[in-house]
This record gives sequence, C-alpha cells and structure tokens, in this order.
Amino acid sequence: MLKFSCNAADQIQSLAQCRFFGPPKSKPRPIFSRRRDGVSFSSPTSKTPVQAVVSDRSGGGGGGGGGGVVGAEGVTNRVETTGLGSLADRLRLGSLTEDGLSYKERFIVRCYEVGINKTATVETIANLLQEVGCNHAQSVGFSTDGFATTTTMRKLHLIWVTARMHIEIYKYPAWSDVVEIETWCQSEGRIGTRRDWILKDYATGQVIGRATSKWVMMNQDTRRLQKVSDDVRDEYLVFCPRELRLAFPEENNSSLRKIPKLEDPAEYLRQGLVPRRADLDMNQHVNNVTYIGWVLESIPQEIIDSHELQTITLDYRRECQHDDLVDSLTSVEPSEEGEAIQSLKGTNGSATAIEDKQRDSRQFLHLLRLSNDGLEINRGRTEWRKKPSR
Repeated sequence: MLKFSCNAADQIQSLAQCRFFGPPKSKPRPIFSRRRDGVSFSSPTSKTPVQAVVSDRSGGGGGGGGGGVVGAEGVTNRVETTGLGSLADRLRLGSLTEDGLSYKERFIVRCYEVGINKTATVETIANLLQEVGCNHAQSVGFSTDGFATTTTMRKLHLIWVTARMHIEIYKYPAWSDVVEIETWCQSEGRIGTRRDWILKDYATGQVIGRATSKWVMMNQDTRRLQKVSDDVRDEYLVFCPRELRLAFPEENNSSLRKIPKLEDPAEYLRQGLVPRRADLDMNQHVNNVTYIGWVLESIPQEIIDSHELQTITLDYRRECQHDDLVDSLTSVEPSEEGEAIQSLKGTNGSATAIEDKQRDSRQFLHLLRLSNDGLEINRGRTEWRKKPSR
C-alpha cells in the first residue's frame, strides 16, 4: 500500500484530470483513510494496468470500452484486456458503481477553486459536475474527442450540447474538503438525454447538493439540432438505469419551473462581456459554465455580500462565439411570499414572518443576450439565501 499526505493526494488528483479510455474491469480503487490531521489516500499498486474493451454478445450497441456491465434485457457485456491503461486510469478517484449504471468520483477542493468565503464557487461545482459526467462517459468507452459521443454520433458528426442546467447547493464544500459525486444518464426519448448528479460530503456522507441537466444533439458542421436516432439511443441505453431515477423526485420541484423571459428595462445591467479564448470548449463554442459567471456579473453587490447562491437554473437557447459581445441583465423576481404579503395588507393577519423569510431569501430572473442585435443566448433564475454566520 502506498500512502500519501494531503498535499501529495492533491497533486495526484491534479494529474488525474486528463483523458483516458476504458478502465479495467477490476480497477484498483483508491481508498480513503481518516487521520486526525486530515485525509490520506491509499491505492493498491498494479504492475499490469489494462485497458478494457466491451463486446456485446447480442451484437447490439453498447459503445466501445466499458466496465463489464449488464446490458438491456440482461445481456452481459464481455470485457477483454488489450494492453496498458493510462496513468489517469490508475490515479483517478472514481469508478462505475457495482451495477455499472452510475459512476462515482471523489474530488479534493483546491485553493484556486474557492472564493472569498474559502468555500467552492458555483463555477467550481458546475465544472466538477461536467468533469464527472465526462469521466462517466469515458469509463464506458464513449469518445474522448467530445462530450460522450457514441460511435454512430462520431460517424455523423453529431455532438451533445446543454439545453438546461439546474443546480441546488445545500452546503458549500470548503477548501481541502473531499466531495463525492455520483452521476447517471437517462433517455429523454427523441429529444435528447438527461443527466443527474448527487453531491455528498465524503467525510460525513451528507448530501450537500443535487443537479440535473438536459442535453440535445447538434450537427457539428451545420450547428443544427437533430433528433436522437434509434442507433444512438441503443448505444447509450445499455449504460442507463432500467427504471427512472431522478435526483429531484419531488413533485413540482424547482428544477421543473418554467423561466419567463426577462424584458427591458432590467433593474441591473452589465454590458460588453467578452468571451475569452479559454472559454471555448472542445466543441468550439463557449463552455456552459462560462454562462454561469456571466449571469452572476449583474447580481447587485449587496446581494453578493449578504447572501449565497442556493439554486441556479439556466435554459440555453443560442450558441455564443468567441467574437461576440454579451449583455447580462438581472431583475428581482416577485416571489409567492411577496404576493402573500400584499394579500395580507388591510386584514387582521400578520405578514411579519413572511417578510422576515423574504429578507433572508432572494430570487432573480436573468437574461444573457448578444450586445449587437439583442438575440437571446439564455435565460435563468437564481435563488439566494442569507449567508450563515461564521
């Protein structure tokens, strides 16, 4: 057993954030051991790392490499070793779950991923969600040349693009905390796919966040959306839960709420935001996490000082190119509590408790648009809670 200090583990985790193809079926899993002075890591040594390739006995889809999961109708995928695996394969702190239908990975929150409160920023959380989603796709053999593209998608020059992202954060992890994220993917019929996440504090097992997203297919050459074909669905359904599993199973949960378009004049406006070259992803468009930062640019400073982001929902409507200029618009969204206060005025009822709750919680509508012609890039909603006393 090799044991590493926290600093060494941080360095290894940093090295592990690179591409890989197909984990071995019985990949050694890094083991966390607890010490009073922090977290240490142990990992079994392997002299013969292997690369796994999946072959579906039925001849149906299943993608390239994988972890020996059970396919649709109980078809078992065969795993063959074909050579040496990558360094990332051996060091990555993640793997498929036992049933092969979801993926878990652990991350250390680094100093450059936290904000002024020494806790992870929402952009950090969104980047980790994206990372674990991509690692899940790669662990079952999907392409490293794009976000989870299947064999058929690559032949037809198709890619996945984000249509909607909803993130709820109940407790922000602090610098050096270890976060475990579980993710899984499900079909949305001909429309696209859905990917969900559960975030936990690895030390306590406490759920600290949840997220869900919707993805649609786009032709990489024409930039037009395209329906999901049976061939593509067959290739990824084998790795999806057999029964519907939702990160937000509650009826009428906030992830389902429609976002109305924010009309001018907005209460708060930030103009002329410029995409950096570093904002472009491997599909040659502005990465979806960049939009989160742009939305927050027009939040009033007094809210940033007194509140923390609890929920963010973004509907993506148009691509943004590297030479575009972007405007960020924000306005307060009237809440149901606010309407209740108005209804109580002039009656014998007291609105004090509702007013206190409204002061502690704030809600905003957002719009990102192109500066030159006003075309809508995306619309959003954020909910903010009062910062905890420290």
